Amino acid sequence: MTTDELYPAGRLGQVREAAAAAGLDAVLLTPGPDLRYAIGYDAKQLERLTCLAIPARGEPALFVPRLELAAAQASPAGSPSLEMIPWEETDDPFALVAGRLGQIATVGLSDRMWALSVLKFRDALPGARLALAGRALRALRIRKTPAEVAALREAGAAIDRVHARVPGWLRPGLTERAVASVITEAILAEGHATVDFVIVGSGPNAASPHHEVSDRVLAAGDVVVVDIGGTMPSGYCSDSTRTYALYDAQEAACAAVRPGVTAEAVDAAAREPITKAGYGAAFFHRTGHGIGLESHEDPYIVAGNAESLEPGMAFSVEPGIYPGPHGARIEDIVVCTADGYERLNHTPRELVVVA
Repeated sequence: MTTDELYPAGRLGQVREAAAAAGLDAVLLTPGPDLRYAIGYDAKQLERLTCLAIPARGEPALFVPRLELAAAQASPAGSPSLEMIPWEETDDPFALVAGRLGQIATVGLSDRMWALSVLKFRDALPGARLALAGRALRALRIRKTPAEVAALREAGAAIDRVHARVPGWLRPGLTERAVASVITEAILAEGHATVDFVIVGSGPNAASPHHEVSDRVLAAGDVVVVDIGGTMPSGYCSDSTRTYALYDAQEAACAAVRPGVTAEAVDAAAREPITKAGYGAAFFHRTGHGIGLESHEDPYIVAGNAESLEPGMAFSVEPGIYPGPHGARIEDIVVCTADGYERLNHTPRELVVVA
C-alpha cells in the first residue's frame, strides 16, 4: 500500500461529513492518532499547539508552529489542497483557531488532546460547548479500508518474524529483562519504527496479564508469556502474544467472527471452553481490543458490547487464564471479512517446549 492509499486526500471530506452528522460544528485535532488518520501527519506532541481545524461547513486548515512548518509540509499533509497557517512565538494560536472558526455552538476536541489545550480552547471559545471528536471519527476509524488492512497485515507479519525467534532466546539462567532487551532489538530489526511494549512473564509472573519484565531468572519448567507489539512506519500497530501452550478458547472465539455477530458474542465464545474447564474465574479481562493507528482502540470485544461486527473491523482475540502460580494467553489480530475473518498472525499456537 502507498501513503496516498493509507491517507487519501478525500478523507478530510469524510471527516467533515462525519462531524456534521454527529452534530458538531467543527472538530479540532491535535497530535495523535485522529490527526494522523485525517491527514497522515505524525506531529510531535509539544507545548506549542499544532491543530487541524475542520469546520463542518467550510475549509479545513492546519495551524502549526513556525518551526514545525517544514515537517508538516514534508508529511502527507503537505498537499496543496490543505491550507497551512504557521504561527509565530508571540502569537496566541488558540485565538487564531477560534478566529478561523467564528461563532460555533459545538466543537469536537481530539479524544487524546492535552488538558492544557482543552482548557485554553474552552477560554478561546467561550460560547461553544466542548465535546469529543471521537463521536464523529469513531465511525470512520472502526472500519479499516483495504489499505489499512494491508498495513495491519504487514505489521502482523513483522511481529510473527520476531515470535518465530523467541524460543531460541528463552534459556534457563537468563533474566526476563535480558530476554526483553533482545526482543526489543528484534522488533526494530524486523521493520517496526517503534517498540510499544514487551511483556516477558515467566513462572508466577505469567499469572499477571500486564506484567512487563523483571530480574527474575528463567528456570527449567517455567511457563513464559511473551506479549509484544510495535508501530510500523505506516503508523499501524502490531500486537501478538504466545505462551507456547495449547487451549481451544482462542479458536472458538475466532470461529465466531463474522459480520452481524456482536462483539460480546465473540467474548462469550472465548469464555465457554475456559469455563467448562473450570477456569472461568481465572479469565478476568476482555477477549480483545481494536487495533489500527493505536494498539488499543474500538471495537472492544467484551461482555456488554452489543455492537455488531462489520467487514473491516480489526481486533485482537486473546483469551487468557491466570490461576496462579502460572498463566497463559494466546493472541492474534483478526479482521472481520465479508464472510468470516482473516487472521493476521500465523506463528504456531501449539505447545512449544524450549529445550
